[in-house]
Amino acid sequence: MAHRWTNTFTRADATPEPIFLNRRQIIAGLAAGSVAGGLFSTRARAQAEGLEPNDWEEITQYNNYYEFGTGKDDPARLAGQLTTSPWAIEIDGMVERPGTYDFEDILSEMTIEERIYRFRCVEAWSMVVPWNGFELADLLDMAGVQDGARYVAFETLLRPEEMPGVSRPVLEWPYVEGLRLDEARHPLTIMATGIYGRDIPNQNGAPIRLVVPWKYGFKSIKSIVRITLTDSEPPTSWNKANPREYGFYSNVNPNVDHPRWSQATEREIGGGLFSPRKPTLMFNGYEDEVAALYEGMDLSVNF
Repeated sequence: MAHRWTNTFTRADATPEPIFLNRRQIIAGLAAGSVAGGLFSTRARAQAEGLEPNDWEEITQYNNYYEFGTGKDDPARLAGQLTTSPWAIEIDGMVERPGTYDFEDILSEMTIEERIYRFRCVEAWSMVVPWNGFELADLLDMAGVQDGARYVAFETLLRPEEMPGVSRPVLEWPYVEGLRLDEARHPLTIMATGIYGRDIPNQNGAPIRLVVPWKYGFKSIKSIVRITLTDSEPPTSWNKANPREYGFYSNVNPNVDHPRWSQATEREIGGGLFSPRKPTLMFNGYEDEVAALYEGMDLSVNF
């Protein structure tokens, strides 16, 4: 597939695992600088912004995956039973080449990169994650997007015999999410297949998940089995469950509070018990790259 980034790093560039395990500073991979002014490696951006990825334990032991339970440690305890190979993704709707795409066949056509991204949960906690993956736009190009398509809908695996959390009606299953097509095609939007150069763990959405770094984490749907191109806004799980609290866009916005808590600040995972909360950045720090997508929109209404 065509590659739009100026730098690609190989495994030879990766931080050695002993250094990672000792939680030293890690500056590696790729992310976007200014789309208008050129694309820059995260190596420089992370240095400038003082971003240091959370360690493996923090990333993999503290997360939400309600199909395995609502506790932060439930996914790590229970997701090991999830069968992730073989895996396939059905791509349908307004595409030129609909069908069921084998995960390994998809990977063979993609350029895997490392992207160090901020991750901001709607619950007002945050971390920094070094993802490995490829741009969603490349997968959409593989399937061929038809004229008239305006949205991309996603669906998570539903396998009750391996997902004990779905026995409780926390949400309507299967989990579904969606993006506008221009959001999906943005260079920051990736399909993640790994963390720290390893295969992505089950509890983090194995074998493939969406990552949209300027939106709250629940938009980055896990363990994807279906992608549908459509001309109408698709339903999304949290919006269906409580539209007053969870909008379709769910962009990180410190000026729009959740009805039950402020979004003006966030708690950094790994910062320590007495670490001060830090200010939440508009679009999670990616305002320069993505603000143009929402020009003219009232983001307090389109939350």
